[in-house]
Amino acid sequence: MRVDTGQVFKLEDYRPSEFLIPETKLTFNLHPTKTLVQAELTIRTRSGQPPNAALVLDGDELELRSLAINGKVLDAASYTATPDRLTINELPQADTFTLVIETEIAPEHNKALSGLYRSSGNYTTQCEAEGFRRITYFLDRPDVLSVYTVRLEADSKETPLLLSNGNLVERGPVESGALDSGRHYAVWHDPFPKPSYLFALVGGDLGSIKDSFTTVSGREVELGIYVEHGKEERAAYAMDALKRSMRWDEEVFGREYDLDVFNIVAVSDFNMGAMENKGLNIFNDKYVLADEATATDADYAGIEAVIAHEYFHNWTGNRITCRDWFQLCLKEGLTVFRDHEFSADQRSRAVKRIAEVRGLRAQQFPEDQGPLAHPVRPRRYREINNFYTSTVYEKGSEVVRMIRTILGAEDFRRSMDLYFERHDGDAATIEDFLRVFEEVSGRDLSQFALWYHQAGTPSVQVAMRHDADKREVTLHLEQALAPTPTESRKRLMHIPLQFGLVGQDGRDIAAKPAGDGVEGDVIHLRKRHQTIRFTDVSERPVLSINRGFSAPIMLAMEQTAEDRIFLARHDSDLFARWQALTTLYTQALTQAYRTIRGGGTPEFEPALLALVGDTAGNEALEPAYRALALSLPGEGDIAREIGQTIDPDAILQARNALVLAIGSANADGFAAIYDEMAASGPFSPDAANAGRRSLRNVLLDYLSAPAGDVKRAASQYESATNMTDRAAALAVLAHRQSGSPEAVAALADFESRFRAEPLVIDKWFQIQATVPGTATVDTVRELMRHSGFSIDNPNRVRSLVGTFAAANQTAFHAADGSGYKLFADAVLEVERRNPQVAARIATSFRSWRSLEPGRQDKARQALVAISQHKDLSSDLRDIVERTLA
Repeated sequence: MRVDTGQVFKLEDYRPSEFLIPETKLTFNLHPTKTLVQAELTIRTRSGQPPNAALVLDGDELELRSLAINGKVLDAASYTATPDRLTINELPQADTFTLVIETEIAPEHNKALSGLYRSSGNYTTQCEAEGFRRITYFLDRPDVLSVYTVRLEADSKETPLLLSNGNLVERGPVESGALDSGRHYAVWHDPFPKPSYLFALVGGDLGSIKDSFTTVSGREVELGIYVEHGKEERAAYAMDALKRSMRWDEEVFGREYDLDVFNIVAVSDFNMGAMENKGLNIFNDKYVLADEATATDADYAGIEAVIAHEYFHNWTGNRITCRDWFQLCLKEGLTVFRDHEFSADQRSRAVKRIAEVRGLRAQQFPEDQGPLAHPVRPRRYREINNFYTSTVYEKGSEVVRMIRTILGAEDFRRSMDLYFERHDGDAATIEDFLRVFEEVSGRDLSQFALWYHQAGTPSVQVAMRHDADKREVTLHLEQALAPTPTESRKRLMHIPLQFGLVGQDGRDIAAKPAGDGVEGDVIHLRKRHQTIRFTDVSERPVLSINRGFSAPIMLAMEQTAEDRIFLARHDSDLFARWQALTTLYTQALTQAYRTIRGGGTPEFEPALLALVGDTAGNEALEPAYRALALSLPGEGDIAREIGQTIDPDAILQARNALVLAIGSANADGFAAIYDEMAASGPFSPDAANAGRRSLRNVLLDYLSAPAGDVKRAASQYESATNMTDRAAALAVLAHRQSGSPEAVAALADFESRFRAEPLVIDKWFQIQATVPGTATVDTVRELMRHSGFSIDNPNRVRSLVGTFAAANQTAFHAADGSGYKLFADAVLEVERRNPQVAARIATSFRSWRSLEPGRQDKARQALVAISQHKDLSSDLRDIVERTLA
């Protein structure tokens, strides 16, 4: 485990490596505790001249066995080897030489799940960001690209499957004299230069499903997905998603796959969702395995999105990689944008967009407004593992989306074509990326580039005035960006805002802008204060702005409740229509919160309750959309709106009061729609059927809000024929009727049915971890002793401990501090094994300063207790110290 050295890496300090490694040959003699690794590296100086400095290679907990240059074993005096670094002082006086390094590692003991590790009997690698240095000494940085040839040797019975990047060259038994040694080998070659973080190998005993794909140019690609034996059928949807991804990338981005084989391996112990290693993607099995009995519709959608994301990395991440880790968003944000577009085309564009924005506001907005805020392209870091964040991924995607909004679809596609052509085989930067858009479009994007360089979420205030006599509409816009921990002074942003002026018939008015600042249906806000005028507008319109969430901002608009209700009923932009209703919810909830804090009983406007009922029954809207329209803002969303001195208990009371009011006012209509949405045929994970289930389960929650009303939820649980309906009913029972005989019986039944299915038991953990109330602290503590929970497995940790902290506002923020104490102890326990996972779940403390003073003090005490723990890893110390700063 790496402990914190205090070193800060800065973008301005970047220098190209003096050495290159154009070719890497690796030999692995796989063994659980004594894996031998031989790395034969072709070293070349960048200058083409003999080296004038020592060669320094990265390592991490390595044991060096031997070292040779050009076939000559080095004298110990000519180099210095530590577990974390290899420095060779005496080098040949030539621009190219061969270095052979032999190391020994123990995969069985690697609980950090970084580098080469062994779990469930299988060898697996995870090398992003800096895991390759745990395998052999290397220039472990993204801008050192090498062509890899890999030979794997292992026991043929224990490890019959041997996979690595690229194409298979040869395989066979390892002979010992005239006898078969009982071992076998496989040689893989990847002809495309890649950085070390994309290296992968898998060795084990797994089942598989096979298929093929014919590329646009007619090449046949062999496809394989490898899973635990007996679970092969559950990989069918993943295979289908892969083939759809491959075809979509050809059609939409013109990208054809380039190897003869594409393999995916699903493993149960994995720090991330998946990894895009060239030709050998390694996945958390959560994003591969699915059938109707064990996976929800959300699981199916997640599999589709993650399969696509990792496949799309083949070009945006692999063929074109990032020059350094400061450019991480260049591959991640761009690829998230691509997988979002894929899912929008496969499902419902409006529904997908709303889901994206809900996630962005729940995860990235708090990150942007708290102590962990950083730009989409950070300028400095202490631990790169801690910058795999929502800001880099989701906000990075939003920045790419804004570029398309500014340029238009045609220039955006032409720019992307130029990017792929110009930088294929390159380690690129954000400047390289933006330059192609400027060249193709002729636009100056220097002000827009601030989206990459400044942290924080801009706020925009908008006011509209209509002058009937002049037949003129005037918009006044003002932008602001609050200081963030490392940036006190902010520069003005270029914010593209899609808009419409909606007439009383529900149609957009074709108004004429007077002056600059408007192109088509986009306002380009570039100044602090900006005024836009439209002429020839006889009737007063209703302003619909930031349509499609064209910019990731916080919008404050002078608008009446009547205007918002009008937009919620009539806006042609479905996102803006949803946003209008969500804003009404938010205003009602914040007012109810203040009423409860003042000792009163909240009341809600009948017009809002009627609007919700009408939306639920509007058959012109697809069921999935209606389900999202009926979903209230989460407790974290409400807390963010309130801002400071937050009382989580009052937020929960306000939200429950609105749920009860909506459900009671629309009980008969909701019940009829609930019955109408019942399945009438066999299960299908397609978007239409998933949407019907989603609407039905949202309505189930409303219908179950009255105290003691458990019959419908209990009945759905017992009769459910798929995991979506079963898990939804269980959640309603556990959350709405916690402790009731029906809830207790359903929880016990679920555990009994699925105790042999870890991914399903994760849902059981999650449901219980999110039951509101302080009693859940003891529940989580007890569940950590459950036989299905393992502190070594990231999925188990995230499902129980991570969910508790991130998604249970009342229990995690228990006024007596018990939630913080439980969580802090768990974080330290996880850190002993897996610092990356510990650091990621510890980000749940990021909003502690917004709480009321008593809770603030308890949260601070927990953070300080973690920070004072001896020998904290660099991962966790970085998060805790930034959170406390």
